[in-house]
Amino acid sequence: MPTELPPFLPFLIGALLTAVTRGRLRSAVMLATPVVGGICLLGIDSGALHQVQLLGYTLTPVRVDELSMLFGYLFHLGAFIAILYAVHIKDTLQHVVAMIYAASALGAVFAGDLISFFLSWELLTVSSVFLVWARRTPQAIRAGFRYLILQIGSGVTLLAGILIHVHATGDISMGHIGLDTPGGWLIMLALGLKCGFPMLHMWLTDAYPESTPTGAVFLCMFTTKCAIYALTRSFAGADPLIYIGTAMTFFPIFFAVIENDLRRVLAYSMINQLGFMVCGIGLGTALALNGAVSHAFNDVLFKGLLFMAMGAVLTMTGRTRASDLGGLYKSMPQTATLCIIGAASISAIPLFCGFVSKSMIMQSALNEGHMVVWFFLLFASVGVLEHAGIKIPFFAFFAHDSGLRPPEPPTNMRLAMLIAAVLCVVIGTAPATTLYPLLPFAAEYHPYDATHVITQLQLLMFGGLAVFWMMRTGRYPTEERAINIDVDWLYRRILPSGISSAENVLEPAWSSLKRGAARPLNGLIALLFRYHGPQGTLARTWPIGSMVIWVTVLLAVFVVVYYL
Repeated sequence: MPTELPPFLPFLIGALLTAVTRGRLRSAVMLATPVVGGICLLGIDSGALHQVQLLGYTLTPVRVDELSMLFGYLFHLGAFIAILYAVHIKDTLQHVVAMIYAASALGAVFAGDLISFFLSWELLTVSSVFLVWARRTPQAIRAGFRYLILQIGSGVTLLAGILIHVHATGDISMGHIGLDTPGGWLIMLALGLKCGFPMLHMWLTDAYPESTPTGAVFLCMFTTKCAIYALTRSFAGADPLIYIGTAMTFFPIFFAVIENDLRRVLAYSMINQLGFMVCGIGLGTALALNGAVSHAFNDVLFKGLLFMAMGAVLTMTGRTRASDLGGLYKSMPQTATLCIIGAASISAIPLFCGFVSKSMIMQSALNEGHMVVWFFLLFASVGVLEHAGIKIPFFAFFAHDSGLRPPEPPTNMRLAMLIAAVLCVVIGTAPATTLYPLLPFAAEYHPYDATHVITQLQLLMFGGLAVFWMMRTGRYPTEERAINIDVDWLYRRILPSGISSAENVLEPAWSSLKRGAARPLNGLIALLFRYHGPQGTLARTWPIGSMVIWVTVLLAVFVVVYYL
């Protein structure tokens, strides 16, 4: 039956109930929340369902159309998988903020005006940082603060762009904005920071690997996908996004190859996949936009599956560095198998979901005559195979035997991974009946023709042979026990050094200033103490008679002045 219940409301109610319940009851509440929310979403009507008048503007907290519905289904599905994966932990903080985090993501994709979108955008920031801090290590605390600073920067930039846009146009609707509109560049910059644009991506590779095993799963599903939604809604067809997205697809490959922390490898891989989506949004055709949003849908599944697999490894071994792992398939064969399915999906192997959505974007680049862009996307696809398709499962489960023999993770974690893995295969084998009905434009794309399949298999085969050859000949970068940083080098190395140098330069001047100001300041303090100190003139108790005399004198002065 039709309903007008705001899609984010069940999660806010679920967060409240999660905070006051415990044990199996809390687990049932948490799992029921996305189910109830999904059922309500199925019966929701299209159009602007809720409107509020505020200061002469019409706010639309809930606006429903095909694009918002796709992300609504996606976030409910992702929330259910992530909650099922995390339901065994007893950390109330993580559970409550995860619910609020999902609610804020739904609020963002269903917001019909820029003010409602901004409020959800900020709640997204505040709630997500606690999933990093919840790990409660010094590294996580510091990474969380760096994450928060940059995310607040995104919010401030977004607010500035909105104010300029609304002042110039008087329009607060959440629709197509474009770069020609006043404030458009600022709004796109704010969205790009949350989406991991080049030089703005460092928060993602810094904070996600430091979050909790379960928190990373939530983080990979919501923040960046909200940015993809907003870019699709407001900047479809913006040419700069083609080249920004193309750069995003290939520059993380080089960092992922040398990275030792496998969750950090996945963070770089996420930027790579976001690049395909951003490029598709920039191309702006119906096929490209379908490819971008469907790749966002699939990325939640296969990237969530890979983060869950690495989270399971971290939970059972306490380690995620490739140099510390290997041989885990002997005691964790189920996790290894599910991880391989995620790796096959992100590598766009035929019959897996990544093949369908990535092919749309690359085909659209060819159709629009962007041959150079298509070539870089092709190169990036090979890189994905190397660092996510091969490196993640190989070094975690099949490389040198680390001697670790941990058991399989808890049942709920394996079940969550199984659901994501099954969906990767189902969508990959039957996209016309599972994925295409959700897309915002009519989808007539057929990925399983001879040209697409043969081209992709050739690409994967030669890419795999290249990786195998490099490993056999010792040319593949060794896994070193080190922390690699890229753009965050600016504020993790240069900024502290600059502050230290400035202190050394300014310290003599500050000391001279203090010495020069000390003598007159001490004299002033002594003068004040003389009159206001415990024995000072103004601190002594005066007799009542003296006070009467002074009152009489003042009264006489007042009378004389008045009559004169």
